Amino acid sequence: MSHLSTNLSFNYLSRRQLIQWGLTGLGIATGGVLIRNLTSDSLASVRIPKIEPDVTPLLNNPFNPMKILREFDYGTLKQENGVKIREFNVTANSSLLQLNSGVSFVSWNLNNRVPGPTFRVKEGERVRIIFHNEDGHSHSLHFHGIHPAEMDGIKPIRHGKKMVYEFTAEPYGVHLYHCHIAPVTRHISKGLYGMFIVDPPQPRPPADEMVMVMAGYDINNNQHNELYAFNGLPNYYRDHPISIYQNQLIRLYILNMIEFDPVSTFHIHGNMFNVYRTGRDTTPHEETDVITMGTGERHILEFSYPYPGKYMFHPHQDTLAELGCMGMFKVIPS
Repeated sequence: MSHLSTNLSFNYLSRRQLIQWGLTGLGIATGGVLIRNLTSDSLASVRIPKIEPDVTPLLNNPFNPMKILREFDYGTLKQENGVKIREFNVTANSSLLQLNSGVSFVSWNLNNRVPGPTFRVKEGERVRIIFHNEDGHSHSLHFHGIHPAEMDGIKPIRHGKKMVYEFTAEPYGVHLYHCHIAPVTRHISKGLYGMFIVDPPQPRPPADEMVMVMAGYDINNNQHNELYAFNGLPNYYRDHPISIYQNQLIRLYILNMIEFDPVSTFHIHGNMFNVYRTGRDTTPHEETDVITMGTGERHILEFSYPYPGKYMFHPHQDTLAELGCMGMFKVIPS
């Protein structure tokens, strides 16, 4: 079985999943979850702060951005004719999102969430994605990375039909997938996208790992975004700060899926981060506190906070931040 991330979100794992992955023997640390590095001889460990129950309603939305933050979908590992295959199921549909108390939005989404599931595999694994289209429009799944032409996901899959995409996961890095049916910009901006992480053959060092996908919402159908968000809901991490531990390595997988704006930036307060561009290296390319990304661009950012307190993160285009792409890290004394 492929390397499991050292920061699986145990607050959301069922006992069935724990048994499937062989993790039932792991211990709980005071004030959070202690997860041992399962693939290293070192005694390195990662502590994940306990996720406090929401005291404010989620406006009846079908997903929770705090769950999306640390949730990775490893699929189901099968063996067919001596070949190991990691299999995923994903369904396209429509659902109403309540973006704030006054604005609702009909999304086209995958597995009833925006962004779609974060698929995670290891380089060289055989991957099978079974795509079901239950939406009223034709859709597809186009994966970034290397694959045969027949698996490129540009052919429309009509309502009620399914398509099986199968290929070898390569190269390692942070990739994405999205609908590729015209007008592609509209299909993406309605919510049909997600992250596809291919881990390197040798696992990265232990870290508290997170996924953030930046996106915009064209509420008025005028090819202009009126609201922006990390992981689906505007201002969610501003109102529900992300708890992290002081001096602990954070590994942030970040993806820009904002349509209608040429570029976006990402900035954290009170700190610097190492940049692994497209996740295609295991040594950093640079250190900075602001990075610029076009649509579909993605990176791994690593950092740790030496001082406790609350720190903002947001695009450095202040309009995007003020319209919903705003969040906070809450650094807890270690």
